[in-house]
Amino acid sequence: MRDNSRVSIPQSFIQELLSRVDVVDVVGRYVQLKKGGANLMGLCPFHGEKSPSFSVSPSKQFYHCFGCGKNGNAIGFLMDHTGMGFREAVTDLAQSVGLPVPEDDVSPQQRERAAQAREKQASLTDLLEKAGDAYRKQLSQSPKAIAYLKGRGVSGVTAKRFGLGYAPEGWRSLASIFPAYDDPKLVEAGLVIESDDGEGKRYDRFRDRVMFPIRNIKGECIGFGGRVFGDEKPKYLNSPETPVFHKGRELYGLFEARTAIREHGYVLVTEGYMDVVALAQLGFPNAVATLGTACTPDHVHKLFRFTDTVVFSFDGDAAGRRAARKALDGALAYASDTRSIKFLFLPAEHDPDSFVREYGADAFARHVHDATPLSRFLLEAASELCDLGQAEGRARMSSNARPLWNLLPDGALKRQLLGEIADKAQLPAAELEGLWQKATAQEQARQSGAGQAAASSGPRHAPSWDAPPVGADSMPAYGDAPPWGSDTAMDRYPGQRNDSFGEPRGAHGSGNGYTKRSGEWRPGQGGRKGGWQPRPEPQPPMPSVAVTREDQAARLLLSHMAFLENFSPEDAATLAQLPAPHGPLFAWVEQQFLSHGAQSWAVLREHLRGHAVEAFATALMRGQHAQIDGPLDEIRAELRDSLSRIVLDQLEEQNRQLVTQASDPQALRRYQSNFHRIGLLKRQVNK
Repeated sequence: MRDNSRVSIPQSFIQELLSRVDVVDVVGRYVQLKKGGANLMGLCPFHGEKSPSFSVSPSKQFYHCFGCGKNGNAIGFLMDHTGMGFREAVTDLAQSVGLPVPEDDVSPQQRERAAQAREKQASLTDLLEKAGDAYRKQLSQSPKAIAYLKGRGVSGVTAKRFGLGYAPEGWRSLASIFPAYDDPKLVEAGLVIESDDGEGKRYDRFRDRVMFPIRNIKGECIGFGGRVFGDEKPKYLNSPETPVFHKGRELYGLFEARTAIREHGYVLVTEGYMDVVALAQLGFPNAVATLGTACTPDHVHKLFRFTDTVVFSFDGDAAGRRAARKALDGALAYASDTRSIKFLFLPAEHDPDSFVREYGADAFARHVHDATPLSRFLLEAASELCDLGQAEGRARMSSNARPLWNLLPDGALKRQLLGEIADKAQLPAAELEGLWQKATAQEQARQSGAGQAAASSGPRHAPSWDAPPVGADSMPAYGDAPPWGSDTAMDRYPGQRNDSFGEPRGAHGSGNGYTKRSGEWRPGQGGRKGGWQPRPEPQPPMPSVAVTREDQAARLLLSHMAFLENFSPEDAATLAQLPAPHGPLFAWVEQQFLSHGAQSWAVLREHLRGHAVEAFATALMRGQHAQIDGPLDEIRAELRDSLSRIVLDQLEEQNRQLVTQASDPQALRRYQSNFHRIGLLKRQVNK
């Protein structure tokens, strides 16, 4: 979900920026260019070639590849080559020529906070770069470190490419590099550890280790990994989480491998830094590694910005299988019909480096080509420890497969896998899907019931539906479907499209809920519990803002972004696929969450500057009642209720259209599936 065409920065600023930068300088950072007539030529960074077909025009400030067709200006080049978003690319270029990016409709306080955050990030990366330079100088003076790298087959050229270094044995070696060794930023950058004995003693985090600088997609050093020379523990030591380094979102070697990934057509994900460096030395420069953690959805999302094919490489032992299983969980949500995800398992006695050295690059390339596809690995994972020759084993297999299958995005792959799982379970696909839907509904009901029992003052109840829900056991045929006219459940729902949300009572008075047109929260008195109570008669209107449930869901997420942690991929996709402006806003919020974690509205407001949905988002959040506060359990329940009703709207609209296709058997099956889900959702929102 890259931030590109949807981002809107004043066109006048873009034109001024492009007039100040030189596309030759920008491209020249990454491509070796040579004079070729009026233009400059080089090897295209977007596809593999031996003869230069990549042309850069100084007069037109434009680049074009005659081989693959890639073309654009300086901004487009940064976006395509580095994976930056539009605003990130604009900001990068603007900083290079000293232009401030426009900051409209931002308070001085917010502008100051944003400037401080940028200054802190810049100061930390400067410290890390300086430490990296020191480590590289130490490497040239350490026979032990040089011998180790040579023993692993790493040449000086490769060591230089990856910026490898050496942290000497001393406890305070960095004190000679940073005279202000007591600077708090050294601790914040993860370079120095401060003892917690109250005496404030400090010492270097990395000592007597080969050092691997970790770079972001812009090439900035954001952290380090250090490896011991022998088998001491821990073998690898990473920088801690810092304002610039988040190991769950970064990948070692991605900056160095980005061009090779495009040239080779796939990325190889390994388990260690040395795997990446050694594979680059042996002819596989398209490898990256996770940073001492399991592969996360954030990692997979980032990789798919550079390629449509990801191959995970693991040792063939039990630990490698466990790591692959975690990678499968992180990858399923991104396994669309146009992408390829594979799992490579090497013999237990080999890692990628040793395998290539013993069997050669061609043998390794064949193993990569023949790696296990995601579909087969999913079936293997679901069938593990299941005796498929027995009914019990097949039932257990299908139960194991259900949560994995649910994570897949809708498409041909998901439907085919349903058929394959059903074959293994010896059940018709439609029957298996029905059983899974019932199981999922029962789980949701149990979870909802547990949440209600745990709430000290009772949950917030949504307005009830007049129409009784229809269960899976009473799925209608087309002729039995409920009418979709004015007497539908949605039409009878009192809080439908144009809900009017009043003032949160907890904001200015007693009580801990919100006032809505359909009722209000009354705090308990005299030992009685509070609860939602209908108003006996219409009241004079209070200052409020009429919003749709999509608006309210956006407000809730912008006020409490951490709730995205509990979203399923289907939840996120449902919101991101809404029509503009809601869909683009939800997609942007999800991207911010994946890139930076949960943030407050004040921080999000800063990041929104120049985005196409900026005006819409700020209008939603304007006013004293827009930023929603209150008990988190109640707000979370309201968000889930809004999301469920949005899905209900979509399903009911789909069925209105499917009714007109009564002669199509596929439309009938989809209608019945939708109708079943509608019944489940109505029961859910009625709780």
